[in-house]
Amino acid sequence: MPETLFRTMMIRGFGLLAVLMLFVVPVIGSRAMVQDLFGVLTLLVLALNWNLLAGFAGLVSVGQQAFVGLGAYTMFACVILLDVDPLWGILAGGAVAMIVAVPVAIFTFRLSGAYFAIATWVLAEIVRLVLAQWKALGGGTGTSLPKGTTKDMWGVQWLKDTLDVSSSAASDALTYWLALVLALGTLAAAYVFLRSKAGLGLQAIRDNVGAARSVGVDPTRLKAWIFLLTAAGTGVCGALLFIQITRVTPEAAFSVVDWKAFVIFITVIGGVGTLPGPIVGVIVFYILQRTLADYGTIYLIVLGLIGIAVMLFAHRGLWGLFADKTGIELLPLRHLPPRSAHSS
Repeated sequence: MPETLFRTMMIRGFGLLAVLMLFVVPVIGSRAMVQDLFGVLTLLVLALNWNLLAGFAGLVSVGQQAFVGLGAYTMFACVILLDVDPLWGILAGGAVAMIVAVPVAIFTFRLSGAYFAIATWVLAEIVRLVLAQWKALGGGTGTSLPKGTTKDMWGVQWLKDTLDVSSSAASDALTYWLALVLALGTLAAAYVFLRSKAGLGLQAIRDNVGAARSVGVDPTRLKAWIFLLTAAGTGVCGALLFIQITRVTPEAAFSVVDWKAFVIFITVIGGVGTLPGPIVGVIVFYILQRTLADYGTIYLIVLGLIGIAVMLFAHRGLWGLFADKTGIELLPLRHLPPRSAHSS
């Protein structure tokens, strides 16, 4: 067996073991660990969506926090105004984010490059200012979920009895497993899509729009679908995030640092345009966060310096650098030609 293939199988086996261990964390780990890993998983979902948008579709948006906030506010509206289960609010958050993404796409797709990026940021601020006027949800000061809402969610009582834990711990376990399934589902969906005909067309658009158009690929239509789908995924993640947080404010829901700067950092250091990149990036980010979070502004300075260093010396991120050095591809997007019957 070639050495590269052996290493690839070893890493894939380690990854599978890590996934299995993640599933049992709520059973064997502390509540603090569950909450920490929940934050990591939701950041990974946001990074996977942004990587698909910017790394593969070439749409460098800096306004994805708009869809995080829309998902969060939609979920709160469903619970407070319509008295529905927060889990239904998660789906509604994704749907509303996707619907709002339609007019956003119509406007921003007239622009390109830096103008597109700035337009998405401006529109995100407009959405934040509009929702800050929603008095039924607290206006500029925000609001909290009604007392006991998370404890009454579907499945919490069953988890409480099965795991023999408190209602709060059962609620944390439920949101954690939802975040884990969402992360794995997003990764799997991205992999399947990018290996499909449409996915190959998307990568062709990123590399050379003219050449892609010449072979029948419609760049605008394909990018629009990616924009809408990533908006929906980001909205779902935003709703899930704020179920765990239980309180929403315009500043928190539309935070540029939490839902955009950190997401871009994770994707860039891991490897933009690679599927394993956000996974590597979120692991590095978590380690740095746990190590340096107590140092205040120094923490942010170190993150910035690391980001600059990676962009200067590893253009394809840490995963890209590793793959180039070792030849290992965990989630290859290229279709390899079939082996000849006479090949050895």
